[in-house]
Amino acid sequence: MAGSVAVVTDSTAYLPAPMAAELGVTVVPLQVVVGGVSRPEDIGSDTEITFGADEVVAALRANRPVTTSRPSPQVFVDTYRRLQARGHTAVVSVHLSGDISGTVAAARLAASEVAAGGLKVDVIDSRSLGMGLGFGVQAAAEAAAGGADGPDVARIAARRSLNSSIYIYLDTLEFLRRGGRIGAAKAWLGSALTIKPVLALADGRLEPLERVRTTQRALTRLLELAVSEVDGVDPSKFEDDGGVRIAVHHLSAPERATELAERLREHLPSLAEVPVVEVGPVIGAHVGPGAVGVVVARGLDS
Repeated sequence: MAGSVAVVTDSTAYLPAPMAAELGVTVVPLQVVVGGVSRPEDIGSDTEITFGADEVVAALRANRPVTTSRPSPQVFVDTYRRLQARGHTAVVSVHLSGDISGTVAAARLAASEVAAGGLKVDVIDSRSLGMGLGFGVQAAAEAAAGGADGPDVARIAARRSLNSSIYIYLDTLEFLRRGGRIGAAKAWLGSALTIKPVLALADGRLEPLERVRTTQRALTRLLELAVSEVDGVDPSKFEDDGGVRIAVHHLSAPERATELAERLREHLPSLAEVPVVEVGPVIGAHVGPGAVGVVVARGLDS
């Protein structure tokens, strides 16, 4: 066993399955309901029937109802107890923003239940999602593998996640509206169809940032926002294990995402890589097809 501290996250971290396995991270899937059928979000498991991004994109485009739900507290209880049975003495459980999902609340209920059995579980509200959460989970898992104790792993997970910024371009606000996550962007619903919304994740909530007139301008704006986040950062900080990391997300928009990643590498040549990761059904159901986002993790010492 790599260490006594186990790291748990949920499927909205969108860690590729091989990476999660290599890091030793346990991933708990959220649930997706399409046309009344409920299945877990796909996490690369061969043992469950799941919903993947393609199925949800097809349902959204066909105007079929798509909803999402948190894992039950019992799923977390079972997960934590399995890890305890494997010899782990502590768990750090890191999840998407509590203002977006009840996943953190379910994990906290489970943590209180397993505490009676001697297992200490630290539940971290990342205030983030996607690779903003994923980079925090990665840092936590690496710290745990290096022998850090539970409180240190929890601090690293929280610091890495809270030092992340996310900017998202949407083709339409309609899917946020359907999912009830529209928030302050509701004021934009009556805008002309030619206006393209750019949102930011602010303190765990998606908030409207600005509107632009074309998709190309929106991609340029995402580039500008990401570059401004790391403006003036010592280039060596891009190479540190806990240094600057940037990822690009999308839903059914690989060309847009790849273009943005390439432009980011041109503007920030010190970046080792800019992974392009398609979001899964849970986040995809709310942002809709065509969405592109950029995640900037500024580093553990920022």
